[in-house]
Amino acid sequence: MPFNIPETYELIERKELSDIHAEGIFLRHKKTAARILLLPCADENKVFNIVFRTPPSDSTGVAHINEHCVLCGSEKYPLKDPFVELAKGSLNTFLNAMTYPDKTMYPIASTNDKDFRNLTDVYLDAVFYPNTYREKHIFEQEGWSYHMDSPDDPLTVSGVVYNEMKGAFSSPDEVLEREIMNALFPDTAYGVESGGDPDCIPDLTYEGFLDFHRKYYHPSNSYIMIYGNADMEDFLLYLDREYLSAFEKEEERGVIARQEAFTSPVIRESVYPLAAGEDPSGKAFHSYSAVLGDRSDMRESIAIDVLDYALLSSPGAPIRQRLIDEGIGEDVYGGYSDGILQPYYSVICKNAKTEDRDRFREIIRDVLTECAENGIDKKALLAGLNNMEFSFREGDFGTIPKGLMYTINVMDTWLYNDSDPFTPLCQLDAFASLRREIEEDTGYFEALIRRLFLGNPHAALVTIRPESGLQERRDAELVKTLAEKKDAMSAEEIGSIVENTKALTAWQMTEDTKEALASLPRLKRSDLKREVRKLSNIEEKIPYTEKDGSEGAALAVLHETESNGIVYFHFLFPADGVDAGELTALSLLRSILMYMDTEAYSYGDLNHLIDSETGGIACDLSIIEPHVPGERPMPYFAVKMKALAEKADKGLSIAEEFLLRTKLDDKKRLREILLEANANISTALLRAGNQTALRRAASCYSEADLFRDRIAGIAFARSLKALAAAYDSSYEELRKTLESLIRRIFSPKRAILSITGDAKTLRCVRPLIGPFLSALAGSSEDGEAGKLVLRPAGAKREGMMTAGQVQYVGLSGNFAAKGYAYTGKLLVLRQILTLGYLWEKVRVEGNAYGCGARFDRTGKFELHSYRDPNLGRTVDVFRALPDFIRAFDADEEEMTKYVIGTVSQLDVPLPPSLYGTVCLMAWIDERTDDDRRKEREEVLTAESSDIRALADLCEAVISEDCICVVGSESAIRKEEAFFTTVEKMV
Repeated sequence: MPFNIPETYELIERKELSDIHAEGIFLRHKKTAARILLLPCADENKVFNIVFRTPPSDSTGVAHINEHCVLCGSEKYPLKDPFVELAKGSLNTFLNAMTYPDKTMYPIASTNDKDFRNLTDVYLDAVFYPNTYREKHIFEQEGWSYHMDSPDDPLTVSGVVYNEMKGAFSSPDEVLEREIMNALFPDTAYGVESGGDPDCIPDLTYEGFLDFHRKYYHPSNSYIMIYGNADMEDFLLYLDREYLSAFEKEEERGVIARQEAFTSPVIRESVYPLAAGEDPSGKAFHSYSAVLGDRSDMRESIAIDVLDYALLSSPGAPIRQRLIDEGIGEDVYGGYSDGILQPYYSVICKNAKTEDRDRFREIIRDVLTECAENGIDKKALLAGLNNMEFSFREGDFGTIPKGLMYTINVMDTWLYNDSDPFTPLCQLDAFASLRREIEEDTGYFEALIRRLFLGNPHAALVTIRPESGLQERRDAELVKTLAEKKDAMSAEEIGSIVENTKALTAWQMTEDTKEALASLPRLKRSDLKREVRKLSNIEEKIPYTEKDGSEGAALAVLHETESNGIVYFHFLFPADGVDAGELTALSLLRSILMYMDTEAYSYGDLNHLIDSETGGIACDLSIIEPHVPGERPMPYFAVKMKALAEKADKGLSIAEEFLLRTKLDDKKRLREILLEANANISTALLRAGNQTALRRAASCYSEADLFRDRIAGIAFARSLKALAAAYDSSYEELRKTLESLIRRIFSPKRAILSITGDAKTLRCVRPLIGPFLSALAGSSEDGEAGKLVLRPAGAKREGMMTAGQVQYVGLSGNFAAKGYAYTGKLLVLRQILTLGYLWEKVRVEGNAYGCGARFDRTGKFELHSYRDPNLGRTVDVFRALPDFIRAFDADEEEMTKYVIGTVSQLDVPLPPSLYGTVCLMAWIDERTDDDRRKEREEVLTAESSDIRALADLCEAVISEDCICVVGSESAIRKEEAFFTTVEKMV
């Protein structure tokens, strides 16, 4: 919509951004030189993002700590934590902040105009006028401080960022990433840890922290973006009037230095921790990384990603396959890191021998040389290009607003070149140009290999090797260091720390005044719509031919929504006919289908075909829990695919090929898949340690969660490890089991076919389904429905020890089993607990990085903490929750806030793929729009008395003590008497 640009701004560039269906308007604020980018378009999910260039000079985490602290109150909004208050009572679709190696972002999103302006104002006041200058306790809470409750206590270090980074430094993948950047950029901001090294964080002083904010948090160093259907002229007037006009222009600061190119590659070695007693042999990581120019050339950046696909990331790619064939590790991965001034590319080998480092590099160079001289597989290049172009055109980022992703991507060039905010938003011409390069065999990609890799000395060969018990030794050294520090203190110094600890605790427990709370802009319940977004579930019977020639009919559920000509298939095949002993093989089947040869294709060519003709195909396992007591859960093997409607037939023929004609007699390839899965499972479990703990806790009482643990949790990791160790003797049995599973599972008889698309697309693809189902029916055999029975062992308290430095505490139970019914009021209670009680007790006072609660319609109730320095304290907080609920007494304004925050979770905008999934799950659960309206009404009318009435429900679950803690060996051993079982996680 046309609008006038206020005279306080200078128009730099205006550009039609047809690739993303938006307009781009680049402005500069005349007085401060603040950079403004407007992206007006029809999207109602509006995004605001303010970014500052913040290159750190050391590893104290000063940029990261500032990111946390500025959101803890400001001049206009003097609350202790307006960020949380906003999350409690806003209709936001995104609310967060992120620290990068050279920049800090503060993005928000909302579909509600009033809410969007409220959020924007709170964030702008936070970054320019934070309370950190007036309240040191903010720095001590979010960053770090010494802690002693009494003079006799040991000296410890606490802080939210401190504990967050202790968790981050527990992951070998993150340790390796830091070592790579430090090796490639030793003389720049990228050579230090922007998030903060726990060993260095206590070196940051309060004044140093404030100086960093003074230096970088200024309009002259800012990049301000607005995306969506917003009143752009009004926003510009407001921005100048309320904020920018109060500042004067300052000289450019925070210029990010460019690392001078190396004359020869560097070699670096470091270590990462394994649990005490764990065998370190064959568990090293090797990486070879090269710095590759910059992101200003969009065409070349896309080309590098295409090369990554063709040479490394796609199944069967030559670098990946050669390293695996040569026995250099169990998994090979890598990629292009392009969000910094000098992007770099890495090849990484996991679970390797330390002594294979030089051979690892030689193999990479040999393969690159062969590809440069003999040419790259054209099919692989086209497949990689198509895969990226499809994703760019689709713009589906799940629940993350697409406008947010656009404003993040913009900074890949704009931060380093003031005149270039639009390049990442204009990619279609580059795709077309690269397609011509491939089709005309110009040798462009081979020339890139020679220039960027073979002839490039700015590279690093980095190895991190494991050390058993390293973390335990580090923990002991920290205790010793802090004890020596305390011994060297005077009585006055010790007394000062004790007093400050008490003062910090008292400040944390002090509630905001009514005046402070009233300063925060609020919505009202009247601002909320009462209607739900209607579901689209159109049932149809799709005829097909059975093996004996008779006619069968499969159940299809169609979901009609605007999809821009893309169809989303989600086929669910019942897996209740498997035996409990087959679950490991069933889980592996997800990684095998599409990744082994078929009768017509090698697995490499099959994946190139998938990426050339579709937007992607994936296999998964899920289990759907009924909300009706007494009904058993149903496991499903899912096949998901998205494609342009005109290519749906090719996608279905590809699915038919790998579902029916996968060859499982390649013992070597099956071993590779097994070893790769085994190499990655422990990392995956720790990366989502809270979910791992919750799944394990729930497996003690829930058949559905016992299934989840057996196919993706700790139990699966253990069975996978055993299978890998005995592979040679178990191969034949595994192969036969897999073949049997394929025959029994992929039958159309009880399958559910979910298809999402616009009306035209659904009409186009519907006739294609019958032949596909007939092919499946011709090769399948009837399985024994209801055969799978899993029997949970009953409630217990498990301690799962890792080499990490922090804990993940999970408590789970089922209130329906205790005779309590689900109500929408529980969703409001979840908001109260996650952003109220648990946030205050676990996150603020306990310094954990995260925490949360969850209730669902099946009766499940969960509590968790994330990257938590505590264990027993957090369990005590969980156990005291019913008392908090019984005493809960919020006034109308406070309850309205929680209700609004709950509604924001119900109304998250959904792209077509997720909309189809939501519709399908509601259909399976027999949940109608009327049911959803009832739940919404229960939310909208929630009062304090409703919350108090839920105390008995919570107590009934919590009293079962069904708890799992995933955490450090020292912390779990210290609390060993609490647990019924203590063991190593894997």
